[in-house]
Amino acid sequence: MNKRMMFEHNIHVLRNVSFDSVLFSKELDKAIHTLLPYDVERLVNWVNEFLEDKPQLKAELDKEIFEELTYA
Repeated sequence: MNKRMMFEHNIHVLRNVSFDSVLFSKELDKAIHTLLPYDVERLVNWVNEFLEDKPQLKAELDKEIFEELTYA
């Protein structure tokens, strides 16, 4: 799969696992470590927007993952 398609694939996976904060955190960690730097920036923006209307998921996310997003 080409690297650009990976971004869309990761978004799809994250949407599908957003019901479970543990799965979301694991998939987010995988995405951060496999995407190109440009796509990581796009992912950070997407996650921040996605979590705006999901305060419970945001609160339950692993603190390390959230900090990694902040500094990515």
